[in-house]
Amino acid sequence: MKIRIAILLAAGVIAGCASRPAETPVSPVPDRPSRAERKTEAPEAQSSSASSVDGYKRDLALRISQVNANKVYPGRPQALLRSVVVLRYAIDGRGNLVRSEIMRSNRDSETESTALATLRNSAPFPKPASHLLRRGQLELSETWLFNNDGRFQLRTIAQPQMDQ
Repeated sequence: MKIRIAILLAAGVIAGCASRPAETPVSPVPDRPSRAERKTEAPEAQSSSASSVDGYKRDLALRISQVNANKVYPGRPQALLRSVVVLRYAIDGRGNLVRSEIMRSNRDSETESTALATLRNSAPFPKPASHLLRRGQLELSETWLFNNDGRFQLRTIAQPQMDQ
């Protein structure tokens, strides 16, 4: 019975992580400045050169991974993930995070908190092209894939999972 549950769980995780073409791995970047340093800098969001929603989503995934490099898992995610958290969020024309919410989770409060915090800590985002906006905002979703150690990769730029 336990084997059946494990197989069903694995099938569910795999189904939720549909395969994509292999992409360039995310490389770590230097540590982020302290809060005090960031406040004095008054960050100005750069404009994104992406002309499509998918291209802009990739830009955001790279930004989130770079800003939170110490929480990103290098290499391929493990076969059976600890948690999969899907967030839906909106960004305005200036690159500001307008809202975010959890769309899917296994109710692991630690990974949910990490996903929300890493999204918020990464703002402001690159400014989206005006033709991507609807009513002044762009609504997106992203999937955080968590390994057992609590580190993650974003599905948009993640490498394929390891074989079981």
